[in-house]
Amino acid sequence: MNQHSFPKHNAPATEKKAFSDTRHGIVRHDEYHWLRAANWQDVLRDPSLLDAQIRSHLEAENAYQSALMADTQELQKQLFSEMKGRIKEDDSSVPVKDGAYAYGISYVTGGQHPQYFRTPRDGGDKTILIDGDKEAASLAYFSLGGLDYSPDHKALAWSADTKGSEFYDIKIRDLSTLEDSADLLTSTAGGTVWDAASQGVFYVQMDDNHRPAKLFYHRTGTKQDQDALIYEEKDAGFFMNVSGSSLNDFVFINIQDHETSEVWLIPANNPQAKPQLVAARETGIEYSLTEGGDVFYILTNIDGAKDFKIMSAPVSAPQKQNWTEVVAEKSGTIILDVGAYKNHLVWLERNNGLPRIVIRERISGAEHAIAFDEEAYSLGLHGSAEYDTDVIRFSYSSMTTPSQLFDYNMVTRERVLLKTQEVPSGHVIENYVTRRLLAPAADGELVPVSILAHKDTPLDGSAPCLLYGYGAYGSSIPASFSTTRLSLVDRGFIYAIAHIRGGKDKGFAWYENGKREHKVNTFTDFIAAAKHLVAENFTRHDRIIAHGGSAGGMLMGAITNMAPEAFGGIIADVPFVDVLNTMLDDSLPLTPPEWPEWGNPIASETDYRTIASYSPYDNVSAQNYPPILATAGLTDPRVTYWEAAKWVAKLRDQSTSGNPVLFKINMEAGHGGVSGRFSQLEEVAYNYAFALKVADRL
Repeated sequence: MNQHSFPKHNAPATEKKAFSDTRHGIVRHDEYHWLRAANWQDVLRDPSLLDAQIRSHLEAENAYQSALMADTQELQKQLFSEMKGRIKEDDSSVPVKDGAYAYGISYVTGGQHPQYFRTPRDGGDKTILIDGDKEAASLAYFSLGGLDYSPDHKALAWSADTKGSEFYDIKIRDLSTLEDSADLLTSTAGGTVWDAASQGVFYVQMDDNHRPAKLFYHRTGTKQDQDALIYEEKDAGFFMNVSGSSLNDFVFINIQDHETSEVWLIPANNPQAKPQLVAARETGIEYSLTEGGDVFYILTNIDGAKDFKIMSAPVSAPQKQNWTEVVAEKSGTIILDVGAYKNHLVWLERNNGLPRIVIRERISGAEHAIAFDEEAYSLGLHGSAEYDTDVIRFSYSSMTTPSQLFDYNMVTRERVLLKTQEVPSGHVIENYVTRRLLAPAADGELVPVSILAHKDTPLDGSAPCLLYGYGAYGSSIPASFSTTRLSLVDRGFIYAIAHIRGGKDKGFAWYENGKREHKVNTFTDFIAAAKHLVAENFTRHDRIIAHGGSAGGMLMGAITNMAPEAFGGIIADVPFVDVLNTMLDDSLPLTPPEWPEWGNPIASETDYRTIASYSPYDNVSAQNYPPILATAGLTDPRVTYWEAAKWVAKLRDQSTSGNPVLFKINMEAGHGGVSGRFSQLEEVAYNYAFALKVADRL
């Protein structure tokens, strides 16, 4: 059925060039290795430096996918118009109070990028601090990074990426004149933290391999080459970022990979002081600090607390030997986030895929929780910018309910609804149904699946289904509201999210059993979710379009190799599909920090063989693949463009089905796709048009 939905055009012929790699005595041949730009570091900074043969091939791929999708142009426009119509174009956030001001984000009608503004604390005239549309004018790509106002509220450090490569330039803006100073900090990670006296900022600089290697302190009004080096991370296997405490007392240097962390402290009133180590990195031990006046609260998995517990230590002596337990671990209920205020301790936890917020009085220890009754929903803990407060902020949504923002008084327990997400074109909650299913996995585990459907969609197996999954790094996909999904659901699609292993939906063990040697569980869980949807008569296998991006793109590649008959189509955004080659290339930005997640195939033959057993690119074989769409960004530093390019070439060479394999690459963007809220909708519209085309719902 599906191959007839696409016009006949000759796919680009991808040249094969001999290349082999030998590790642990095992020889692999990679005929498409040449698509990897030898000068990829230079291309990230200047895409015009891409090799001409590679560029020609990528442009041919774009021409091919454009030809195959030509008959969906009107549909894409219609989808875009619908999705745009559900956005309140002149939307504004509820400002967050801090000192004499309240800070927020707004958009203007027709604007692609946000404006950052402030008002007097209790309302009044709005001052635009950063106008994203103005800053983006004439640029093909523009993405705002960090924005951090100084403790005295007189200056703003802000950053932007203009290539999609995630190298951010930081500028300092005088908030009395709204003009940028001569300060310019290049090749940074984008984030800043001010010192207590508002005289300068801390920032992380990226090295040539796009790794956060050095922390500097920049005193405003000086040149970048005069900045003081505060800390250098010598181990390429660790990420580094900088953050600050809510009382502006401390600067945190946070070092971590995917299973180990380390924190160093700098007094914010002495920015060039020698950093103080809290607890030395110890493989498998994670911890993070939240300031609580005279103590630090520490969220950690120490002492075997896989689902984390909360401890405390004196600010004057925060070392590990002084940690004492405050909130014990509850197995199966993972603590995700902690906030501390003068009189209260607050944390966000998740049990069996559903979140709740718990509030404890610091003196009495009395606790209560904020939770909701829907089968599947999402909570966000926003907290407060101020420490001495009884009011925090949280958000709530479900797959049917638009996002609601509340102020919550932790003493009186009063909820004040501040804002409900507006859907200008209209949204009738009663027209939609949401369900939570439990799909049995092969080993007996039950995989949660969140379902969204229109109330009029027949659940008799006739409906097409878009099944989304991620399943890596412990990231959980919330059952939250999305206006874009409605364009599929209103056309009779079921939208489903498989909460598979590799995320922390059911606690840390859910993550642990979906990584390294257990990675295959992620893939079999997703296939089990697809089979359960069919068994329960929601859909049929040839009507399921699977969707995932980045590490979820790896999922797409793996399930396509393992069970191509279970899916009618595949959408893989910026897919991490060349896993073995990438984990063998320690020059790439994320490779050393990723070894704890996937294994180190350079050092370990066992890890090599494990990754080789599922790496999508390495396991493409002669079988009947469904129609496949892959997307990529030329300047993506996270999942390099050549992963998708090579995978697509090999799929076309091996597939016996005759179904098309499309590759759409953005030549002016990176991992997050195009910049601008409306341009991003155009990308969603393209993906949905592909899904509708595959499902014969044009």
